[in-house]
Amino acid sequence: MHPYLLVLYYGRQGATAALARHIAEGIETDGRFEARRRTVPPVATVTERTAPPVPPDGAVYCTKDELAGCAGLALGSATRFGNMAAPLKHFLDGTSDLWMSGRLAGKPAAVFTSSASQHGGQESTLISMMVPLLHHGMVIVGLPYTLAQLTSTTGGGTPYGASHVSGADGNPTLTADEQKLAFELGKRLAGIAGRLV
Repeated sequence: MHPYLLVLYYGRQGATAALARHIAEGIETDGRFEARRRTVPPVATVTERTAPPVPPDGAVYCTKDELAGCAGLALGSATRFGNMAAPLKHFLDGTSDLWMSGRLAGKPAAVFTSSASQHGGQESTLISMMVPLLHHGMVIVGLPYTLAQLTSTTGGGTPYGASHVSGADGNPTLTADEQKLAFELGKRLAGIAGRLV
């Protein structure tokens, strides 16, 4: 079986999915890994029915087996009050068996996010996603300032991970700098995974 890097994300407006696509492209340019894009089902305080096993469109739902079997992880979420969205947190909260067995320890991981405003909590969201990954023993991969887009971007992009600023109108279209930084994050994740495998 071909080794893969998991691009696992949750978002509803399209920007987080767009970042995931560019990260996956960066991963696949390395040539050693398949990029598997996956999402998680939404959660609600009241459940009257379960989500279908396969969503009607977009990425399919991730299983814990896919997470356990990945050679590395790119984890993304839309920003919710400076934190990851509840569905992604809910999925991660159910991975204590992987933590106890050390299945993710030593694997590289990167994070990405999107928000409506420049100061909408992107950096705190990225850091909040790193915390459970560190508990799993994963090796965090960021973006170095050798990438000129980190200092030229007027949209998203941080050393903590790729990001997008949608603006008040919720525009999911990534800027050229945001696309490049997402691509480079995927490429960097694959390069480091290749050294660790």
